[in-house]
Amino acid sequence: MPENLRIIMFYKKIYLNSGKEESLKRFHPWVFSGAIHHAEGRPEEGEIVEIYDSQKNFLAVGHCQIGSIAVRVLSFNREEINENFWRKRIETAWILRQNLKLDKSSYNNTFRLIHGEGDNMSGLITDIYGKTAVMQAHSPGMHLARYELAAALKKVMGDFIENIYYKSEGTLPFKAGLESEDGYLYSGQNVSGIALENGLQFNVDWEKGQKTGFFIDQRDNRSLLEKYAEGRNVLNMFCYTGGFSCYALRGGAKKVHSVDSSARAIDLTNENVALNFPNETRHQSFAEDAFKYLEKMDASTYDLIILDPPAFAKHRKVLKNALQGYKKLNATAIEKIKPGGIIFTFSCSQVVTKEDFRLAVFSAAAHTSRNVKILHQLTQQADHPINIYHPESEYIKGLVLFVE
Repeated sequence: MPENLRIIMFYKKIYLNSGKEESLKRFHPWVFSGAIHHAEGRPEEGEIVEIYDSQKNFLAVGHCQIGSIAVRVLSFNREEINENFWRKRIETAWILRQNLKLDKSSYNNTFRLIHGEGDNMSGLITDIYGKTAVMQAHSPGMHLARYELAAALKKVMGDFIENIYYKSEGTLPFKAGLESEDGYLYSGQNVSGIALENGLQFNVDWEKGQKTGFFIDQRDNRSLLEKYAEGRNVLNMFCYTGGFSCYALRGGAKKVHSVDSSARAIDLTNENVALNFPNETRHQSFAEDAFKYLEKMDASTYDLIILDPPAFAKHRKVLKNALQGYKKLNATAIEKIKPGGIIFTFSCSQVVTKEDFRLAVFSAAAHTSRNVKILHQLTQQADHPINIYHPESEYIKGLVLFVE
């Protein structure tokens, strides 16, 4: 028997209920808890398991976890999951980004290297900020593999990266006593927190900031906004680090107001505006609740509004309330924007489909009775690839509206 198969035999096995194998046969990378009939042994949180149908036919291998998603599939082939496996997956992801020319631009040194299911590495995100890779686990299995992943990442990337920072304390759904501690897995010397995106500089706080420190996924959408900004009065709601605000300023906006409920986010926005536009007088920022700000603002104050809220729904059980939130937010913006104004509106909630979001915005427009046209339908850019077998990986939904 080949050596790799001898090792594979020690993986614990999970058997599905009859008929529950169909999604795996369509290469969907999740196994839900309700599909499982029984397991041989007691797989622990994050352990690698093999998945079989009710007739004991092999289906896939993946990370086991407690919760609704019970297994995150890593491969539909019977193979060992080790550092060599991770290296091959990271190599494939790196080749894609090289084909996108994201590694060679003097204009941009910020991109996503690993996008979970989009790169067939369910539960792992890795973003590149200059010479630093920020690795974030969203599953116990990826957390347990973090040292193997870091070693494989360094082997693939070589001198392209000098630091690997692990940041997962806020993303791991642990229920079995595992612990995470953020910190550098490699180097940590000569670390620069300044990232370059399309020629603009941004302070990235990967140690304490949201996500991996910056919202890379809106790069192309920010570039589109820049083209519409000239001569307009811009409102950037949920501004976080001020990405859209900086693009609007560079695009020639008459004034830009940035709003976020977090005082820390407002500080980051002001820092980034000052970094790119010293002594800028066109920009003001406000630490206020977005809904309250919109409700009290005068009509026709702005003719370009960005609505990029945090995820309103992380689970299906709150989907209805989330859609009401999107409807209310968009209705207020549509009602109050100046005639001839443009709204960039987004949802980053994975459980909200494109159809859900569009219906919520349609309902918002109908509530105001204003004439609204869709100019663009937006999503994440190519370094956040969408696995065709996993439509949930298309998590950003966006519309650009023209309001008469």
